[in-house]
Amino acid sequence: MDVATSSVRQGYVLGLADDALVAAQRMGEWIAASPQIEEDVALGNIGLDLLGQARSLLTYAGSLETPVRTEDDLAYWRDEHEFRNVHLVERPTADYAVAMARLLVLSTYLCELYALLRSSTDGTLAAVAAKAVKEVDYHRDHAAMWVLRLGDGTDESHRRMQAALDSEWPFVDELFDSSYLNPVLLETGVAVDPTVLRSAFDRRMADVLTEATLAVPSTRPAPGGGRSGVHTDAMAPLLAELQGVARAHPGATW
Repeated sequence: MDVATSSVRQGYVLGLADDALVAAQRMGEWIAASPQIEEDVALGNIGLDLLGQARSLLTYAGSLETPVRTEDDLAYWRDEHEFRNVHLVERPTADYAVAMARLLVLSTYLCELYALLRSSTDGTLAAVAAKAVKEVDYHRDHAAMWVLRLGDGTDESHRRMQAALDSEWPFVDELFDSSYLNPVLLETGVAVDPTVLRSAFDRRMADVLTEATLAVPSTRPAPGGGRSGVHTDAMAPLLAELQGVARAHPGATW
């Protein structure tokens, strides 16, 4: 693999890794804050699944650089503009309905993505996807359970669940934006074109929302830019929390 090809591939891997890493950070905020003790455990495990995916992908992304960088280098020592995650995963989730709406959106997208990425010509990506698809399928089932419970529950829970979906929906389109992908990655079978995932995503989301007596939002798409390193105001505080200990004690090991 030449330097140019390696760099193109690394950019794609970083997008996958950063989505998982930032989503894991947000999910971890609900441990000891969720509505049931069982949810503390469940969401902790979901966060760990996402973190495991992020670690595998960051390790691979770092191996594509010269000199090689570790997963910790990429997680703790990149600045905001160097992260390639979509805006969906970085925004705060102060309401539990928002957390579940986002988890349903993200996991439904990832189910479709990893199912196809298992056939990647890149053996490392195919192996990560083969493991991850089983995990995100559970994440989707868990989120769907809560969306159904809240959507088809009381008037108040229905209102809040619909409001949560409405707040997350503007950030859905960025998941399916293929403009950042180098055509070489598609031509060589390394990457998955996200545009081909949209119809299955829409169908699976509609099935859940219909059963939950919720409406598919019709909100306008929000501006993207996360794949290019342009982030929302929420990203800097999130990274300050994620990276604070490592940056306060550079070189420390534990």
